[in-house]
Amino acid sequence: MTSPSPDRDGSRHSAANSSDWEATRVQTQMARVAGEDPPTSQRDIGREVGPGVRELFVACDPADAMQQQFDHLRMEHVAVHDLGTSASRKLLESIAAASQCLVQRLAIRRPGGGTQLAAIDFVDCIASNGMPVRVYGTAVEADTATRQALANVLLANARLGVLLVGNLPAHALAGALDPLRDAVRRGGWSCRRLLLMPLAPVAALPNEVLRLRAATGIDASPTPQVTRPADVWTLLCGAWNALHMKQAPAGTPGGALPLLGSAARPDGHAGHATAAAAHARPGVPLEAEVPAGPFAATPSEPRPPAPFAPLPMPVVGAEPPSRDAPLARYLHDLSHLAGVVSVCAFDLVSGEPAGHAGARPGPQELAQHGGGLLTAALAASRSLGLGAALPDMTITLGQHHLLLRPLPAHPGMALHVILDKPHATLALVLVQLRRLDEELVSSTRALTGAR
Repeated sequence: MTSPSPDRDGSRHSAANSSDWEATRVQTQMARVAGEDPPTSQRDIGREVGPGVRELFVACDPADAMQQQFDHLRMEHVAVHDLGTSASRKLLESIAAASQCLVQRLAIRRPGGGTQLAAIDFVDCIASNGMPVRVYGTAVEADTATRQALANVLLANARLGVLLVGNLPAHALAGALDPLRDAVRRGGWSCRRLLLMPLAPVAALPNEVLRLRAATGIDASPTPQVTRPADVWTLLCGAWNALHMKQAPAGTPGGALPLLGSAARPDGHAGHATAAAAHARPGVPLEAEVPAGPFAATPSEPRPPAPFAPLPMPVVGAEPPSRDAPLARYLHDLSHLAGVVSVCAFDLVSGEPAGHAGARPGPQELAQHGGGLLTAALAASRSLGLGAALPDMTITLGQHHLLLRPLPAHPGMALHVILDKPHATLALVLVQLRRLDEELVSSTRALTGAR
């Protein structure tokens, strides 16, 4: 067994955390004789509690517990991460539909009360020899700090990382990649291959990839623009197989091609399943040539694969909306101001988002928390006898500014904007915002008058 990797800060866990780690080992039944591989029945994370649902009870931080699991099981996986888009979930759903399986979920909980700390979605793709290749999505359901820490662990331990890139302006793309660069520099990062797949034309992507390679030494490369899940799958398979072929060229004992079981080999002969294949870890290569569907049929289940539905991938801020959609155009233009991370318009009564542009946090989070902040400020204003007008406020946090204000020309609606403090000049953004307000009011009145 490989020795435990350093934690996310580049140092091993202190003695103060050792009891939590040991408690988690007991919870997850990880104790075993040093040097032995885990039994087949224990080669997965957590225990199955229902169709497509697994549970992992932990006594330490969820990200540390997942790192412990990866150190123990030595799994190989693909991690799919969003940058300025929310496409990873749709990709997992498309892969699951094509392979006629479920999008599975790992729930990480505290023992005893069972409080859920995080939930991670994944799909087990079946390779030609019948062995699974796991694809994790990093869009984790958790609080912000836990979500970011788990995303780092999933990417850091992946054999292949896939970054789906939305239509981000240059400053936003640089800001989105900064945490990744910092995480690699801190150490404990074993993933050496990254594919950055733009879902829309991103002019700044090639330069940012060069910066990423220079700063981290990771083999990162941009791909052509992808618009469908099938495009992502084709590029993912090619990179996955290339990694295995590079490690063990064709014809080398124990290499990638001899583990293809009874699938046809490129030399025209059928391979034979071996004892080694039966005990192989997850992560055997997929077929270099993808058939009509995304997966080759396994020898034991000769069924035709279901093709990918030609649905477009969701892109955040792809094309500027037309002038006939004033609110959408307003949010799009606002999201492209320097330093703007995410922006959402939402209904004050229902709390439902009416439009969103930018990266994370997403519309539901912005609407929920924005409504809560405005309600609290309005209640304070009333209690102090200062009136009942809807607040227009700016909140400064450690690395961000929050703007909360009524939405012009849209009674009963409000705007929630998140600014990246190091990249935004607050006074300039407010001036530009007033200009966009005027355009929104003018466009809305013109559209209303035309009707």
